[in-house]
Amino acid sequence: MLPNFRRSESDTSKLQTTASASETPPAPPFQPRPFLSVQRTGNPKSVSIIGSDLTIAGNLICKGEVQVDGNVEGDIEGSNVVVGENATITGGISADEVVIRGHVIGSVHGRRVMLQTTSQVEGDIFHQSLSIEQGAMFEGKSRRTKDDPRTLLQKSEKPEPIEFALPPRLPELAN
Repeated sequence: MLPNFRRSESDTSKLQTTASASETPPAPPFQPRPFLSVQRTGNPKSVSIIGSDLTIAGNLICKGEVQVDGNVEGDIEGSNVVVGENATITGGISADEVVIRGHVIGSVHGRRVMLQTTSQVEGDIFHQSLSIEQGAMFEGKSRRTKDDPRTLLQKSEKPEPIEFALPPRLPELAN
């Protein structure tokens, strides 16, 4: 080598001490991503949990978050609805944010709807934002809307008036 590019012994010892001082700590272990992607702000609300051993026949209305791990035969309405892996919902779901990991038979109305890997949905989804993970099963129609999808549910439930006309009167026969 050329004399200009040789290192002296004092230079190599300096490089070794700075390298050992600047070593980075090991990376933290892998953390799985959270189930809900949106962090909530404001007052923390309680979570209402429907356990795996519970079956409800009727509608549920909750102002906060509902986590369903059991069976519900009816409609669910809340601000945030989480359907667990072993849950079965037979009815509609209406919420600001819906996370589905279980089985839903019915329509889903929500601003943000997330179908996770273990989910099975048989029905239409009305949403502003929809995410479907690989492995999720969805059979139905997906309708994106700029309006609040929860208001569409209320409009579609109103019965339309049934119109009918009486048949014309037959002339009476004289005997």
